[in-house]
Amino acid sequence: MVRNASLGIRIEEHVKKALEAAAKADRRTVAAYVEKLIVDDLETKGFLFAQTRP
Repeated sequence: MVRNASLGIRIEEHVKKALEAAAKADRRTVAAYVEKLIVDDLETKGFLFAQTRP
């Protein structure tokens, strides 16, 4: 799977620390963890279908 799109966001420091902790607990990088959260939410809401998931 080739990732060729970039997304930059600004978040509060306490949110970033919580995100880093959650990613570590899930044994993922922060980027991979955020992607998983986004994809799971999009699938749940019907904007993305599981078969299109990388």
